[in-house]
Amino acid sequence: MKVLETERLVLRKIVREDAPFILGLLNEPSWLRFIGDRGVRTLEGAEDYITNVPQAQYARHGFGLYLVERKSDGVPLGMSGLLKRDSLEHVDIGYALMPAFWGQGYALEMVSAVLSQGRRDYGLKRIAAIVSNDNAASIKVLEKLGFQFERHIVMPGATEEISLFLTRE
Repeated sequence: MKVLETERLVLRKIVREDAPFILGLLNEPSWLRFIGDRGVRTLEGAEDYITNVPQAQYARHGFGLYLVERKSDGVPLGMSGLLKRDSLEHVDIGYALMPAFWGQGYALEMVSAVLSQGRRDYGLKRIAAIVSNDNAASIKVLEKLGFQFERHIVMPGATEEISLFLTRE
């Protein structure tokens, strides 16, 4: 089910049939380094992740992570969407791309679409983003979209300090 569309991308709800792509994305070295190991190692694990993360968020909040596909050929590129975490005051935006699609403007395009949706459809005044301190490419995307560094935080269950960014009101 298509949720958002940009010039080059379609963002849609993630379904169980996306498990092979999700399995690959969650085990990409860049995901493991910058986002963290979700312990998903099998197709069944990917299906459980889909049920317990994006689909649970859709049911609870009306939004969640979406699969991002290239409009021209339907090739899945990554994920992007809004998340409501108990440990953060504000809804935050999450995103990840397979490395083959880095440096082509897709991250800026998909995050911009999700940011607009959050403001327009959900009335969010401020949106957060959390990012590894050494993820310069993601920090650059956030800054281009008007996010500002707020402070360093440690998420529950984590040991590594990360950066919290917020949009202006």
